[in-house]
Formats: sequence, C-alpha cells, structure tokens
Amino acid sequence: MSAKKEKQPNQIIELLTGRVIRSTGSWYRVRLENDNVWDCKLRGKFRIKGIKTTNPVAVGDWVRISIEGDIGFIHEIGKRNNYVLRKSVNLSRRAHILCSNIDQAILLFTLGQPVTTLGYIDRLLVTCEAFHIPAVIIFNKIDLLQEDGLKKLEDIKEKYERIGYKTVSISANNPQYTDQVISLLKDKTSFVVGRSGAGKSKTINLAEPNLKLKTGNISDFSGHGKHTTVYAELFPLSFGGEIIDSPGFKEMVIFDLDKDVLSHYFPEMIPLINECRFRNCIHVSEPGCAVKRGVEEGIVSHSRYNTYKGMLNEISDSDW
Repeated sequence: MSAKKEKQPNQIIELLTGRVIRSTGSWYRVRLENDNVWDCKLRGKFRIKGIKTTNPVAVGDWVRISIEGDIGFIHEIGKRNNYVLRKSVNLSRRAHILCSNIDQAILLFTLGQPVTTLGYIDRLLVTCEAFHIPAVIIFNKIDLLQEDGLKKLEDIKEKYERIGYKTVSISANNPQYTDQVISLLKDKTSFVVGRSGAGKSKTINLAEPNLKLKTGNISDFSGHGKHTTVYAELFPLSFGGEIIDSPGFKEMVIFDLDKDVLSHYFPEMIPLINECRFRNCIHVSEPGCAVKRGVEEGIVSHSRYNTYKGMLNEISDSDW
C-alpha cells in the first residue's frame, strides 16, 4: 500500500504501511515497506472486536503508522487473516495474541530430550485447524534415537501422513538437513512452535545462520528445555519469506471452543460425521456413531480419539 495523507485539525499526518516484527510491552517494532524499522507506540486505544486479549497489536500485524520525531505511532491495525492465541499470565484478560497473518505453522517435536507425547502433537494440530493455519510437523534430534526409537518415529510419521499432514525428520545439528528446512520455509511466513528445548532456534539457525538466535540446553534436573526466546519476533529470510520465533510454551489455546465443532478439527473424522445417526452426536456414547465405528475400523487412531475425548472433558470444565 502506498502512503496516504490524512487531514487532522491544523495538521497533515502522513501514514505509512508496515508490519509489526516485535512486541515488548507497550512498544512495537515496525518494519516499513522501504525496510526502515521504527520503534512505535499506540496512538489512542485499540480494541479488536470479539476478542478479549491482553494485547491489541501482535507480531505479524499490518499497521499504519506516523513518524513524529524519532519514534512512530500506530494509528490503524489491518484485518488479520489468522492469529494464534496463548493463555495469558494476566488474570484480568482471557488470552494473549502471540502472532498473526501466518502462512504455515512449523510444529517442532522431539521423541526424547524433551519427550513429546502424541496428545501434545494432536492438541497443537487441532489448534492449527481451528485457527485455519496449515501445519507441517518436524521431528528433530533424530541423531539421538536408537533403532527402536527410529522405528517408533516412522510409525508416528505414518499415522499423521495418513491423515494429510506433511512430516519431516531432521537433526538441527547436522548441516545436511539445511536444504530440507529451507525448502519448507521459502517464500512463506512461518510460525515455529514447540516445547522449550525441542530445538526451534537451532532449526531456524540451520536455515538462516546469520540470524544467530540464542540456543539453550536441556535441564539435567527437569529434563525440559530452558527458555531462550523471550518474545515472539519476526525475522526476514535471505532466501525469501519470514519466520516467527516464539517462546516455548505448553500449548496454544482455542478461544470459546464448542463441543459440537471439536470433531471438525480432526481431519480424519470429517468424512464420518455426516454418517452418524444423530445430527448432534459428539461421538462418545451415542448409538450409531460413525466416528466410533471409524475407531474400530482403524480409520481414526485410538490415540487421536483419546485426545479428542480428553479435550471434550476439558471443554466441559473450562471457563475459556
């Protein structure tokens, strides 16, 4: 978008288009279309309709700013194609927008150091489906797996590929996987998510070494990773595209999730839903349920169905 001028009382303010690349408290770093970067604050109060969040502006937002002296002011926030929520530590609000306008989510997992459960993988995939964000699964640290671990990995990959998800195996410590990671990230805005210690920053550094993102080690005491990324931040990639590095966290959350639509976020259940005897079937105890039949026939895996039932129970007990 080209710059426009808006007439204000006794002054003309030129508004420039940019994208938020970092958010720290009340300050936002914005990269303009000419690649200049400005530290900005909000001009006035902003409320995003329908979403109660701790932050009105998020990394990935397109905004319109004015330059006044040596700082910028955000006047407008563009419409979001999608966004990712996480639970807020601020109890006065319900959620925090981590980032927005994403082409794909790179879900990074490890079978060991730290251990990743299938339930955790499923929950992130469900969240991506709910947020309308295509997901790619990367399994990192395959160099640490023994023969039985590699066999388990192949079984897990087959489970998710069968229902339509792309999976990739890498070791972020090995340069031989560089081209594989670059091909996934090229010309897209990618959001990288996974537990602390899974190797998010190392994987990004593998594809773009000049970023030199800080990496950490696994805690010997807890077996979990140590947080090295403090804020979500958007970085341009030299080979095309952008990447959003994020703090490690337990899970993204779906806002106001309804029991009746949860099954729609499991791709393998979608073709079966209309075959259920009852239109309002939630696929647990109802007779004539096609989804339960799908579990018995192996169309829906037992592990995925157990995740589904667990999420149903949590919806009943949740105040989200």
